[in-house]
Amino acid sequence: MRYNSRGDAGLLRLLPPDLLSQVEVIAGDLRDEDAIRKAVQGCQTVFHLGALISIPYSYYHPVEVASTNMMGTLNLLLACRDLGVERLVHTSTSEVYGTAQIVPINEEHPLQGQSPYSASKIGADKLAESFSCAFGLPVITVRPFNTFGPRQSARAVIPTIITQALTLDTVSLGSLDATRDFTYVSDTVSGFLHAARSEKGLGEVFNLGTGEEIRIGDLAEKVIRMVDRKVSIQVDSQRLRPQNSEVMRLISDNSRARKVIGWKPETSFEQGLENTIAWIRQHLDLYRIGKYEF
Repeated sequence: MRYNSRGDAGLLRLLPPDLLSQVEVIAGDLRDEDAIRKAVQGCQTVFHLGALISIPYSYYHPVEVASTNMMGTLNLLLACRDLGVERLVHTSTSEVYGTAQIVPINEEHPLQGQSPYSASKIGADKLAESFSCAFGLPVITVRPFNTFGPRQSARAVIPTIITQALTLDTVSLGSLDATRDFTYVSDTVSGFLHAARSEKGLGEVFNLGTGEEIRIGDLAEKVIRMVDRKVSIQVDSQRLRPQNSEVMRLISDNSRARKVIGWKPETSFEQGLENTIAWIRQHLDLYRIGKYEF
């Protein structure tokens, strides 16, 4: 957990007490080599999800995003190599593909740094690849496509839509024409576990997506129908990405993950949305509704 003066564990505090008691929280920073080594010491399997993940934030603070995502990953790779970790599951992102040149997108698709965030993740992915090639580090990379579900922050589009649709008369969004491949959180978690347990796939990259896409405008209309309120949709210019930075289309080819590590998504998009709406409806106090979170 990144250190903060409040000692705030974030949404971990919502875990049932019996589960929370089994979690050791270490405050630190990915860029602190010593902190990372202390955290990795004694671990057999490491799941690397630490990153600054906001694309709009990377426009304002590219140095912080690049140093955290690349140097932080390098610190972790060094620690895992030197301390003899048995398996490292490295987290990539579908944003590294940029706007789809071919669809569906497989793992051989060109990588395009259309934002400082995506460029930093490309760098992190390549560092992980280099440690597999150069040092034989047992690393496997998973590349989630737009995970969503309960507990997600409002910097993501689905909670942004749901919180506004539940409480306001207008849903404000950025691009309505971009399409995304949304994967329910339990399926993404399952992909991580398959990658950690698989006897195959070391040194490889695996897409974790459904192979289905939906236009953001259509997604907003779908959520509005599901919450059963009369709500309009508007484009907020503040939420638009720079024209050449917007990723207009993402849809995954997950056949490699199915074949090699035995993973496939199990939760339908509709069921996932229902679960997410139900959770957010009960936890609206956690969100600053209508506020552009980046």
